[in-house]
Amino acid sequence: MTVPLTAEDRAILALEGPTVVGHTCKVIRLGPGEATAAGLRAAVGRRLAGAPRLTWRLGGPPDRPEWHVDPAFDVRDHIAEARSTAELDDVALGNEVARLFEQHLDRRRPLWRMDLLGPLAGGGTALVWRLHHALADGTTAMRLARTVLWDSRAGGPPGARPAARTQAADDARRRHHLAGFLEREFLPSTRRSPFDLPIGPDRGVAFAMTSLGRLRTSARSLAGATVNDAVLAVMAGALRTWIVHRHGPLHPVRVRVPVSLHNEREPTGNRDSYFCVSLPLDEPDPVARLVAVRRETALRKSRHDAQEMAELLDRLGRASPRLRRWCSDLQAAPRAFALNVSNVPGPRQQVSVLGVDVEAIHSIAEVGERHALRAAVVSVGDRLCFGLCADRGVIGDLDVLAAAIEQEARTVAEAAGLVADR
Repeated sequence: MTVPLTAEDRAILALEGPTVVGHTCKVIRLGPGEATAAGLRAAVGRRLAGAPRLTWRLGGPPDRPEWHVDPAFDVRDHIAEARSTAELDDVALGNEVARLFEQHLDRRRPLWRMDLLGPLAGGGTALVWRLHHALADGTTAMRLARTVLWDSRAGGPPGARPAARTQAADDARRRHHLAGFLEREFLPSTRRSPFDLPIGPDRGVAFAMTSLGRLRTSARSLAGATVNDAVLAVMAGALRTWIVHRHGPLHPVRVRVPVSLHNEREPTGNRDSYFCVSLPLDEPDPVARLVAVRRETALRKSRHDAQEMAELLDRLGRASPRLRRWCSDLQAAPRAFALNVSNVPGPRQQVSVLGVDVEAIHSIAEVGERHALRAAVVSVGDRLCFGLCADRGVIGDLDVLAAAIEQEARTVAEAAGLVADR
């Protein structure tokens, strides 16, 4: 059996090089308990029939790559364990995750690997799952986790595609909104972002966490905003703190916000789009920042910018692959956006692996050329987990940004009266 790579898959594969890896990473913190590589191999191996793409490897000619079932697949090649002599605190864990993240996956085998790291400070183990982005986007990765990792079939919203619209309505909407869409999504920033620098192969990784329920309630009560709005507003406040720490100038920063276009009937893989919003780093008031973010995202959603972008790239790809590549390159320029901030819903309830509770899930996504920082967010139960990845040569103080994220989330909750002022 062969499965051709989609245009999205091929584009992601082409990004990989000496200084950029093509995989994402899930850092799954497990509580105290018996989590071993042998147990994980047995558990995942029993359930691989439900996730056949995890047995696919790359094949075919370079200009037309395909997925092939690996006839020599052995789950033992993909799951390993590394125990430290000393307990790993957050900083040490981040360093170990960065060390693994920098390593390219072996293209002679299916493009994923799980490493168990520990012991963690306070007990427990970290399951570090690297999965190539050409094989799965964030929504697909969460589906695969439900299939092969979680002990229970705990639910998490899959990122449903918006309801279909009639062709006549689409055409009328497109004519009415095209000029505004092009201005919103293609007009570059007039300022250089603080992350617009050449990157090398060395990565830094850091983690932050807050209460999902508290942030959701705070956002709704303060601005009628969503969790996604709150995530962006928290990132705005944290970036403001980080720039002040560096004595840099405070200006608005454009961020790219991925939007899942999956639905349950579609095959897994890469099926997403994005829109861009400006984060008001020059606004000192956290509530005003939240209101401004909510206003911008509401405009993008009401104008269906993410769907417009997907349809535009699809049409360009069918008319002229070269023109599509030019358009994609234009949108990947550092003046088009400063950093990518993704937010993928995870399990709504408590989940476990090998009978051990999952205490957090942090997603780590790769940076890009002249985009030296990336933020990814995923939820599990009532925990909203931030994962930060940066080029270590550009950002050596990622811990400052991680701490600022947690403090900004607390500040928003304080403004909503959900946490007592200190």
